[in-house]
Amino acid sequence: MTQTPLQPSPETTPSSAQGAPAADKAPRPPVARKVPKERTHHGDTFVDPYEWLRDKESADVVHLLTSENAYQEAVTAHQAPLREAIFQEIKGRTQETDLSVPHRKDDWWYFGRSVEGKEYGIQSRVRAQDTGNPVADWTPPSVEPGVEIPGEEVLLDGNIEAEGKPFFSIGGTAVTKDGNLYAYAVDNAGDERFTLRIKDLRTGELLPDVIENVFYGVSFDPDGSRIFYTVVDDSWRPYQVKAHVLGTPVSEDQVIYQEDDAAMWLGFELSSDRRYLVLSIGCSEYSETRLLRFDDPSAELTTVVSRNERVLYEAEPFLLPMPDGGTSERILLTHNRGAVNSMVSIVDPLELAKPLSEQHWSTVVEHSDDVRVNGAGVTATHLIVSIRKDTIERVQVIGLPGLGTPAQQPPVEPAFDEELYTASVAGSDYHAPVIRMGYTSYFTPSRVYDFVLPTASLPSGELMLRKESPVLGGYSASDYVATREWATAADGTRIPLSVLRHASVQRDSSAAGLVYGYGSYEMSMDPGFGIARLSLLDRGIVFVIAHVRGGGELGRHWYEDGKKLAKKNTFTDFVDATDWLASSGWVSPSRIAAMGGSAGGLLMGAVANLAPEKYAAILAQVPFVDALTTILDPELPLSALEWEEWGNPITDPEVYAYMKSYTPYENVRAVAYPKIAAVTSFNDTRVLYVEPAKWVQALRSATTGSEPVVMKIEMDGGHGGASGRYVQWRERAWDYAFIADSLGAVDLLPGAGLRQ
Repeated sequence: MTQTPLQPSPETTPSSAQGAPAADKAPRPPVARKVPKERTHHGDTFVDPYEWLRDKESADVVHLLTSENAYQEAVTAHQAPLREAIFQEIKGRTQETDLSVPHRKDDWWYFGRSVEGKEYGIQSRVRAQDTGNPVADWTPPSVEPGVEIPGEEVLLDGNIEAEGKPFFSIGGTAVTKDGNLYAYAVDNAGDERFTLRIKDLRTGELLPDVIENVFYGVSFDPDGSRIFYTVVDDSWRPYQVKAHVLGTPVSEDQVIYQEDDAAMWLGFELSSDRRYLVLSIGCSEYSETRLLRFDDPSAELTTVVSRNERVLYEAEPFLLPMPDGGTSERILLTHNRGAVNSMVSIVDPLELAKPLSEQHWSTVVEHSDDVRVNGAGVTATHLIVSIRKDTIERVQVIGLPGLGTPAQQPPVEPAFDEELYTASVAGSDYHAPVIRMGYTSYFTPSRVYDFVLPTASLPSGELMLRKESPVLGGYSASDYVATREWATAADGTRIPLSVLRHASVQRDSSAAGLVYGYGSYEMSMDPGFGIARLSLLDRGIVFVIAHVRGGGELGRHWYEDGKKLAKKNTFTDFVDATDWLASSGWVSPSRIAAMGGSAGGLLMGAVANLAPEKYAAILAQVPFVDALTTILDPELPLSALEWEEWGNPITDPEVYAYMKSYTPYENVRAVAYPKIAAVTSFNDTRVLYVEPAKWVQALRSATTGSEPVVMKIEMDGGHGGASGRYVQWRERAWDYAFIADSLGAVDLLPGAGLRQ
């Protein structure tokens, strides 16, 4: 694309830190030259004046982006004291010198440390003991913040690795079964392309093996001679799984499998018992699993169920205990075959040679219209099932003996005493008598439990609390309230809402409110504790999480009713949630803001066009606001993978017309938009910076109002923003200060905030 210069940008005038800038000194936004470019599909032509901003290498584009940062800094300069206050609140509530609960893998306990004043974590380990008492041997050692354990080995100090680098992120780690080699993948640009290195833990030296441009996830094979990794294609789609033999040239690495379908995603893992390499190929609508045995050098990849059957499933081979004391090979299937909410079955591998209609699958977890089965896995003794019921994710365990027969044992579910919570498996070792679980709720800090798996002498199992993340500053959960409410959509659908507030907020229609949503990819916005969010609640803001259609909170139907040609339900549900809040008696209708990121940023752009008058401010984080342009170009990162979510506008004129009717950038119109902030990153590979860059230009050009539209761009960050915890805290403080200032909720409630 030919480089096109910007129109000269007026010099940005800094504003007073004591208040909003005076009208005669108001900063003026940068203005990009309009260069019309036509895009024609299905007989429809769209003229895009800002598409030239896609040229990332252009000095003019970089100048525009830096000018955007200067403009937003001037517009929001008066928020600096509030940003600093929120940052200090986050910092003051966080125990900066802390550590994770050690988890056992083979003969070692692995854990992470954080140290006050340092941006990144430190990964360490100590040797485990085997005394013959299974539960005792799987009880983590006592580790104290800031105190080194005798025999502790540092595997990776992120602060040393990040020194002198503009960005630092880990994309995967792996340790050989004998504990001698440690592999780690590092990203120093924020573009999610990692460099893989391998350390000999016996000497501390790095091996000469260095592999560039790998994607997330690495694993050693059981004997430690090879390491598996994933490679992305030019559109950022993981399409190859490769194997590197240690000590050989990277150029000789073997391609284990290559997926050529541009609409399919590829990943891998080792089976729980490490007997197989498991390749997962698929999209959100159907999938395919291929298996490779490690104990047979001549083995080739075998397919469990072909993608041609259009079944969405996950598969894992395992050994099922038999009544005679032996074991029999089985494959665990979590699938949607005749089960929209999915179910769990097991199958003898010999059945897979038959046509699918003739195969016999034994049912383990039946299908239910009220329960969504999210996944299943195995240990040496138990099946672990993740389900979602009444919007809440839960864990169930079933003993392997008798699985899939009338003798199958009843499921056991660890019990918790809160209404709104999230419980999930956080890891388990195949031979362990326990599974590690994570637990949190909106006002319960993250807890780590070990659940002792049920036995004949302990039929209900046992929850053992290993840690609750400390929250400093006098935090008390009793200061806050979380309730489940329901909004009603125009079509009568009930939309679940999570409503969070400080206990002292009065129901007198005077408070400020913030509505947050996502609503895509069947992702659920589950209850979880957030230290930063307390700073909003302490300022009297009622925080509403709208569990809109397109998410997964109420099962597969909830997702399907908010995707493709039903996508607008996501947007109207969010507006209906806003209307609920406006009429709830908690807030003033004139003091409501909206926030969402990525696909939730598309949601923000859509509701800005649908109902701009309902919001005082909108914060769109890495927003997918030019979705149609992106998805029409399969050469752009991840575009083809989006067809399963939004439809394929290239081949389907109905999808094209439907998307064009809601895509935020193409539907900006002459209305009074509220204050809008778009937050993005220059190196984001998922939602390119060009989308919000074009969007803010279009908004400023069209708005009939006087509220500012700003873009904050992190020039060294990726899709998750900048790296380093302090930098991330400051980014969150920026977001929340923008919201609180826009709503006139900058002061703490009496008695709220940090306490000694």
